[in-house]
Amino acid sequence: MISVIGLGAGGHARVVIEILRLMDGVELVGLLDPKDELWQTEILGVPVLGGDELMPDLHRKGVLYAFIGLGGTGDTGPRQRLYEKALGEGFEPVAAVHPQAVISPSAQIGKGPNVMAGAIINSAAILGDNVIVNTGAVVEHDCTIDDHVHIATGAKLASSVIIGEGAHVGVGAVVRQSIGIGEGAIVGAGAVVVRDVEPWSVVVGIPARLLRLRDPEVVDIRSPVSGSAS
Repeated sequence: MISVIGLGAGGHARVVIEILRLMDGVELVGLLDPKDELWQTEILGVPVLGGDELMPDLHRKGVLYAFIGLGGTGDTGPRQRLYEKALGEGFEPVAAVHPQAVISPSAQIGKGPNVMAGAIINSAAILGDNVIVNTGAVVEHDCTIDDHVHIATGAKLASSVIIGEGAHVGVGAVVRQSIGIGEGAIVGAGAVVVRDVEPWSVVVGIPARLLRLRDPEVVDIRSPVSGSAS
């Protein structure tokens, strides 16, 4: 039995909590969230203990594992920074993989993934650390997904797609085989990507076209094109 703390107490955390409850050997100790109005409440019966400042004390008390309960609506940077903070405090990221996900035995998956119900990760796919493959998403054979990427609900990656660190592929988007999507890029909800996407760009539509460029130094609090709050 491992003791696990969740970082974040929103909708994404609820999904991860339910996945972890389907797995053996996991004890959910509580959740941490910077929103003080959530403190001393419960999310699906898991207490919200306080803010991130409690991490060192919890680790000293023997809570050695954490999950990232923060999803993303386009900008994956906040999730990445929270993941790195947890590592810096000594926590081991726990994998949350729904038993109804289909994962090839030849796929390679890094630390701390969130793989939701109905997701498919096919043969020889490679996923980095802290990756989300959301509900019903498809990662076909020989895809390479870098760290901190979010493949949102129902998105489909054909074979040999390469996605750079921190990119986001929105709800229901489709990416043609052998396409490259650069670091920090956002593919809008429902887009159909038939050519490479440059780093830090936002593309939308059918076929996908450039909407704007992102500033890698600026956090997008909410992207209007990603189509996923989970």
